[in-house]
This record gives sequence, C-alpha cells and structure tokens, in this order.
Amino acid sequence: MSTLSLTKTLGIRRRWGAFYDGWLRRRLPPSDRIILEQRRLFIFPTRRGFFFMLTLLVMLLTAINYQNNLVYGMTFWLSMVFIVTVHFTHGNLMGLVLQKRGGLPVFAGQRAEFVIRLLSGKGQGHRSVRISWEGSDVFSDVCGEQPIDVSLFQPAGQRGWHYPGRIKVESTYPLGLLRCWTFVDLGLRTLVWPKPVPCTLDQSSRREQPAGAVGHGPGDDDLSGFRPYQVGDSLRSIDWRAYAREQGLLTRQFHSPVSDHRWLDWSLVEGDRESRLSCLCFLVLEYHGSGDEYGLRLPGYQLDIAGGDRHRDHALRTLALYGLETKVSKR
Repeated sequence: MSTLSLTKTLGIRRRWGAFYDGWLRRRLPPSDRIILEQRRLFIFPTRRGFFFMLTLLVMLLTAINYQNNLVYGMTFWLSMVFIVTVHFTHGNLMGLVLQKRGGLPVFAGQRAEFVIRLLSGKGQGHRSVRISWEGSDVFSDVCGEQPIDVSLFQPAGQRGWHYPGRIKVESTYPLGLLRCWTFVDLGLRTLVWPKPVPCTLDQSSRREQPAGAVGHGPGDDDLSGFRPYQVGDSLRSIDWRAYAREQGLLTRQFHSPVSDHRWLDWSLVEGDRESRLSCLCFLVLEYHGSGDEYGLRLPGYQLDIAGGDRHRDHALRTLALYGLETKVSKR
C-alpha cells in the first residue's frame, strides 16, 4: 500500500471514529447510574445464529423439494424457537442497572481497578452478563434485588487522570444464537500518580530560599499561641493563670523552627519534569513511611509541612496533576 493510500485510509478511519463517538454520546449519554432500556440496547445474530439460519434455509429448501411434512414442521418449529430467543436475549439485559463505584489511585505503569455495581431494577434475573473493555472482562449473574460488585482492570500509562472509556455490556443468553449489547459511559476515572523512582535530594546544590520560606513545626522552643483544651493534652501545657482568671482551660502551643531538609524541593532534584516528579513521589513515600513531616515545593506552588495519610495523598495528587491543570487545588 502506498503512502498516499495509507494516509487516506487513516483519515477515513479517524472521521468514522469521530462520527461514531459523537453518535454514541448522543444516543447513550454518560451518567453515574444507567438503567438499560430498549433504546440503549442493540441485538444481532452471532456466528452460531447465522449458521442456525443457514441450516433452516437448507431444511426449508429440502422440505419444498421433497414435499416432506415432517421437515416442514421441524423447520417451522425451529424458526419459532429462534424468534422466541430474540425476546429472551433482549429481555435478559432489559432493566439491568449499572452504577459507578469508582477506582483507587495507582502509580503509572500499574493496572487500575474500577468497581462497577450491578443490580436489577425490576427484581428480575439477568443471566450470563458480560462486562468488558479491551483487555479485561467478567461474567456475572444478577439475581433478584441483591447487588453485585464486579471489577475491571486497565493499564494506567501516564500520570494524571485516567479515563478507561465506555464499557461494553453484552449477553448471548439463553442459546447463544443472538448477541444483545450496549455501551455505557459511567464517567469512570482514577488518578494516576507518578511512578516512584529511587533518588536522594542534592543538598550541596541547594539554592538560597526566599525570605519566610522556612516554616515552623510542632516543638518546645517558642510559644506561638493558645487553643482550647482538648482531652489528652498534657497538664503541664495548660495555662493555669488564664484558668484562675476564669478564662477557661487553654493549652499553650509551642513551635520550633523547621530545618530545610524537611522540604522536598524541586530545585534539589535533577532531570526533566517527569524525572523530578517521579523522584519527589519516591521521597514523599519515604518520608511518610518513616513517619516524618515534610513539605513540598514546586515552581509556583508550595505545600506546607505536615504529616499523615491525608497530607501524603494531597502531595501525591499535587505531583500527579502538576503541569496538567491550570491551578493545583489546595486543601
């Protein structure tokens, strides 16, 4: 195939793909909860169904040629079976409800898991329902009003938001002669963190930080203020003078200067943007695993020093979306 012919072929495929996607969006709009109804379902014979129809045609021609009533009867009876199968195959997906259950964040290069809940909107059974997209599928029976959660997996490539696309729902129940299917868009997405790459901060190349860049953390050096007493506070930290003046129980708060080594700084990491983000991702996990508090400095953004799971998740989210959104959301 010449280069010109290949270019035309690719252009036709792109135009057809854009037209088909637009038609699907209009016919099957996205939603967090989708009920399969008649306008959403398509039905067509399978290969086995086409072979079955070809067999009926041969039987009909045989009956006409030999004027055999028994063959006539068998042909018409099997034809009625095929027609009734259309009703059962189509009805097997009618009323099926699909709900988005979400997906957990993963690191780039891992497989993302998406959980989908299946239940019957009318309390009827749905047999041998196949939920799939390319590379992952699962078969399930939905009986009665008991919901069922199924998981689909898809490789997550680059950092940022990962959208798996439309899910194919299909069934060939009960005889496999016809396939009833549809495509649903539940708005599934998951956050992909940068792939952690082992590294260390280059403290020797530290640039001078701007005034006020060094923060403060919990400690015993300087009195920073007061807050209402909370159960579990040390009795030594209570301001008994304020209590004597009938100002209530107040707890003294102390802070110590925070050393620079607790800052994960963009300027202390070498490489391109993706390499730096991968390195900082590794350091976030290292600091969190050792129980240390840390802060994150990126060009145009700073995450204050803190600790805990929520702080780790916020730092990883910041790294995952850095440069991909116009503004990194703050807590």
